[in-house]
Amino acid sequence: MALRDQLRIMVVDDMSTSRGLITQALDAMGIRQVGYATDGPGALQILEKTPVHLVISDYNMPGMDGLQLLHALRTNPRTKGLGFILITGRADKEIIDTGRKLGMNNFLKKPFTPQDLRACIEAVVGRL
Repeated sequence: MALRDQLRIMVVDDMSTSRGLITQALDAMGIRQVGYATDGPGALQILEKTPVHLVISDYNMPGMDGLQLLHALRTNPRTKGLGFILITGRADKEIIDTGRKLGMNNFLKKPFTPQDLRACIEAVVGRL
């Protein structure tokens, strides 16, 4: 069975358009087990009950940004080992450095192509 058949991914983004573009790209890659949350607290609730292999999160979200979500995941024994990709429109050195310190596996700067997303995911989980 191919990795893409087993891989479970959660997309966390408050913008439905962005979520849709990411989930469409994942579907085109053959990744079918994709869930989503519209914010960080919602993602944490879902992940407590339904673990995934990889979280793809937007940085700029109200209430809890992507780095705060990453910190919450890394400090919880149940979720600390999840792969984490941060998507941001502002790939500031400070954001990326903080993400790396918190244990981010990879990041992607908006705008990006489906090929960019695939390369970013494969750098974390291996070839799809």
